[in-house]
Amino acid sequence: MKRYFRTILVFWSAAAAAEAEYRVNFLIAFFTSLLNVIGSIFVLSLFFGGDLLSLFSGGDVSSQVSGGEQSFNGWQWEQALLVMGMFTLLEAFSSSLLIPNLSRIVDHVRLGTLDFVLLKPIDSQFWLSTRNLSLWGLPNLAFALIILIYAGVKLDIGLSAWLMGIPPMFLGIVMLYSIWFILGATSIWFVKVYNVTEVLHSILEAGKYPVAMYPTAYQFFFTFIVPVAFMTTVPAQAVRGLMTGRQFMIAIVLAVVLLTVSRFFWRFALRFYTSASS
Repeated sequence: MKRYFRTILVFWSAAAAAEAEYRVNFLIAFFTSLLNVIGSIFVLSLFFGGDLLSLFSGGDVSSQVSGGEQSFNGWQWEQALLVMGMFTLLEAFSSSLLIPNLSRIVDHVRLGTLDFVLLKPIDSQFWLSTRNLSLWGLPNLAFALIILIYAGVKLDIGLSAWLMGIPPMFLGIVMLYSIWFILGATSIWFVKVYNVTEVLHSILEAGKYPVAMYPTAYQFFFTFIVPVAFMTTVPAQAVRGLMTGRQFMIAIVLAVVLLTVSRFFWRFALRFYTSASS
């Protein structure tokens, strides 16, 4: 473990130094993230009547009202922002690690450079998952913290409550990584897997909003087929003290199962890999 930790430090320091050379890209990433967040907040406001000024000032809106507070399907405005903050945090992780690494598995297979990865004295899945680090996820991280802090202040969330949200958020990250890596591993058979990962990314966009806001059929899909609910909604519920023990156990089982499947599936896929030298 110590050797792998040192390896990660070398990987990320070199990748960060290389990324820092293109400062204009960081500005582009910042404004892109800003526009995405603004657009997401605007769409979310449509669930609550569409009046952003009233929502942020706490005024009345035309949506369901309970106790004088804006509410939609049992979720208040600030509570829904909490879910969006969790999603933006997940986006920061994806932009920093998943996209720079897992999206390149296809290129390694297509160009034959996977040969060099397999010859290295290090686990190939570890190398493919951690080799690159992108700084362009930092704007999403900053916006996620702003949204979470705002929602937390409005909902009077304390430090202990935030700590309760860390385990389910970590499990959600493990689920996302595992699903993404499994799809990336299929590139050994199907070269153009990038389109599939784009579809996955589009599905994950549903995690911006509480699952309860969707029709029943969609709630089932986003909970048991593609566990988006466990990546954003459940961590938000944990912070609010509403996550049940059953939900937490299901999240643990899903994360462990998906991570195990990704490991065994990668080993299985390598049996069918034809190296560039053979």
